[in-house]
Amino acid sequence: MQLLIIVSLLVNIGVLVPVCIGIFADAHWAQASFGPVSAGRSILLSVYMAIGAVSAVLLVFRDAKFVAALLLVQVVYKLTTPFTVGTLGNPVVVSNLLIAALHTVTLLVIWRSIG
Repeated sequence: MQLLIIVSLLVNIGVLVPVCIGIFADAHWAQASFGPVSAGRSILLSVYMAIGAVSAVLLVFRDAKFVAALLLVQVVYKLTTPFTVGTLGNPVVVSNLLIAALHTVTLLVIWRSIG
């Protein structure tokens, strides 16, 4: 269980650090994936920074129930992105679905161990 928790949290951090930097710096690829600078994109940046920060804290203070709460919220929002974006062709949608699959496995392992 601990290994999967660590992997899920490291994936969050490993993906979100460059994504947050790219959004903040208004990198070309960030514009292509997330659209032009807007209030909505800035709100998304805040959400991503929060997920990254909480993931980092949970790497140090690992509590399976807190990890499960974080991952559950992520799985729900990631699984809804194909519907809200309206395509499977966006690279953010594809990466969201792949990460949701990993986090779902981690959640199942956590729930089996504490349930």
